[in-house]
Parts: sequence; structure tokens; C-alpha cells
Amino acid sequence: PFLVALNKIDRLFGWKTKPHSDVVKVLESQAPNTRAEFEKRTDEVIVQLAEQGLNAALYYKNPDIKNYISLVPTSAHTSDGIGNLMALIVNFSQTILAKRVSYSKELQCTVMEVKTIPGLGTTIDVCLVNGELNVHDRIVIPGQEGPIVTQIRGLLMPQPNRDLRSKNSYQIHKKIKGAQGVKIAAKELEKAMAGLPLFVANRQDEEDYYREELQTMLKHALSSIRLKDSGVFVQASTLGSLEALLEFLRVSKIPYAGISIGPVHKKDVTMASIMLEKDPQYAVILAFDVRVEREAQEMADHVGVTIFTADIIYHLFDKFMGYRDELKKKKREEFKDVAVFPCKLKILPQFIFNTRDPIVCGVRVEGGFIKVGSPLCAMCEEVNAEREGKDVRLRIFFEHIFDK
Repeated sequence: PFLVALNKIDRLFGWKTKPHSDVVKVLESQAPNTRAEFEKRTDEVIVQLAEQGLNAALYYKNPDIKNYISLVPTSAHTSDGIGNLMALIVNFSQTILAKRVSYSKELQCTVMEVKTIPGLGTTIDVCLVNGELNVHDRIVIPGQEGPIVTQIRGLLMPQPNRDLRSKNSYQIHKKIKGAQGVKIAAKELEKAMAGLPLFVANRQDEEDYYREELQTMLKHALSSIRLKDSGVFVQASTLGSLEALLEFLRVSKIPYAGISIGPVHKKDVTMASIMLEKDPQYAVILAFDVRVEREAQEMADHVGVTIFTADIIYHLFDKFMGYRDELKKKKREEFKDVAVFPCKLKILPQFIFNTRDPIVCGVRVEGGFIKVGSPLCAMCEEVNAEREGKDVRLRIFFEHIFDK
């Protein structure tokens, strides 16, 4: 079972916020038109979930929590309903999910993000679900060029009631026990990759085993992604963000011919440059939440590969679509003089003013459209005429119309 947060209720017209009250009472205190809009939008969400084969209901009207997904009205901006959401999560954790969330000594840890912190260097944020981490533990983590083996130098936690992403000072711990988020400081994390598990190797044989395990996981994850012969090259910071971006491109019907995780290097530009011969509009690298190495950017500028960077998927999509539209516009402008557009004309005999070069006559456009410079050809007409006892075959061609 899971919950769905009906976020942005503060955007309802006439919404009056009361973040410290029960969201049900807050809804009841709203104006009739605000409640009506909320019910209308809620019904739309319920229908959309039903189309995916999921039953859903507002959490305070849920007839069966095991068969119906609970919808919790919330606002991340004003904090309305956040207390109700947290209370439901705690309730689920203590009842129907108690066995699944019970603590286990077996290590279960996932690398969530790779960050560079002033004074600390490159660190990794991990989600420790089960087991424990200790300073000086030898860990095996996924890397862009293969698994990385390093030693934990510090376990950092934010101040109480602070988010792990906050910029405040961190508390240093020698041991962290699940389940919670923790920042790890260690050497050789510059090429670490997020989205795969972290392992602790106490012996050499364990280190070799976990190295092979991580390589298998990454290979399996990437091999399941189907690539096209022609398409853009996609780069992302984590495996999860890569999958999200590829799904967005698939829905948007934008093909992708290459994928990678981590910063953009020269080898990535080399792979993307293949499209310059196949289909130049796809000689593009979409870099989502990753940095571009200086040498890679210089090489891209030299060979003609375009690199778009953004921290939001939609911004990346807008940049690429704008680039493709501009490319089409340039192509139209470049070939406007040689492009031939089909048209069907009917010559009006009563409006033939000049039968010699330049031919001037009136026509009726029966199909397509005609413009200045369009090459035209009249229907072949053979006329027999006797001149000085000889047959003369006349073939009439209208090569150009010089005036509309």
C-alpha cells in the first residue's frame, strides 16, 4: 500500500490556509466554490488512477485501506495537510507495514546523490535502510568507470530537524544505524555514481564479489534500455534520473541512440558526432543534472555537436525542441529557392495574352499553390499544321510563369 499526496491545494481559488489544523476541518471551512473545485479536481484524479487499474479514495472516506489508495490533500507551500500525511505514514508503518519496515542487521544502503561540498570535497548522500555504517569501513560503491573501493573518513548528519540538503554545519558521527539518510566523506568519490547499492567489504573476497555484483547490476539496468539507430545522446547524473528522462523522451517521441551516466567527456561527444552523418538534427547531447568537462565542450564546438544542460527535465526538452524548430526553419530558408511545391493549374484560353517568350496567360489554380519561380509544364499537345507541304509538330511547354 502507498499514499498519494494531492499537492497544491493552496492553488485552489479562494483557498484560506490553516497549516496547524486538521486538513479535513480546513476543507470544511473553505468557501462553497473552493470546496466544489476541490471535489471536481479530486474526482479527475480518481478517474485517472482508475484508468491505470487503481482504486482510490480520499483518506477520510476510504472504505478499505487494503484495496483503496488513500489520497491526502496537501500543500508543500503552506504546509496544509502535511501533518495528516505524516500521521498516515506512521500509522501504516506501525500496522500493515510493520513486518516490512522492521529493522534488520543486514546492510541495505543505496547511493542517492553525489555532491561536492566546500571544505569536504566530493561526498555521497546515501539512504541507510538496514544495518549500520562505521567510520573506517571499507565500502564498494558504483562508479562511472567501474566500482570504486574506498574507506569512510566521516559520517555526517545534519543538525536536528534539518534536511540532509541544508547548508548548515553537520554533526560528525562514528557510527550510523538505519534507517536514515547520511552523508559520507571519503576519497576517490569524484566519479561515484548514484542509483545503485553501497556495500561494506570486510575481506578481499567480499570486495571482489561486490565489485562483480555492482557491474552486473549496472550492465543489466543499461541493457534493458532499447536504443534507436538514430537519436539524441542522453547523459544523466543517476540511474534513476536517466530512466525518468528516457521515459519522458519516449512519451515525447524523441528517439535516443546513446546513454551514459555521469559528466560529459570527450568520448561521449565522439559517440554523439556519429549523428552528424546519419541525421544532423540528432547530433545533440542532453545532459541532465551533470557537468560538462571543458575538453568535451571544446571538442563539441569544433565538430558541431550541440550540448544542452539543465537541472529540470522540462527545460531540457524545451531547449531541444527550440533547437530542432530553429534547424528546420534554417533548412526551409536554405532550400526555399529549389523546393518545388505541387500545384495544378488550368489555362484560361480567353486570357492568353502572349504566346511567345515571355508567355503571359491567365490560369485557375485547381490544387496546391503557385509562387514566383515555380517550374511549370503544360499538358503535351500535338498539333498538325501544313507549312510549305511539311508536317510540323508543335509541342508547347510553359517553363516559367513570370507574373502571377
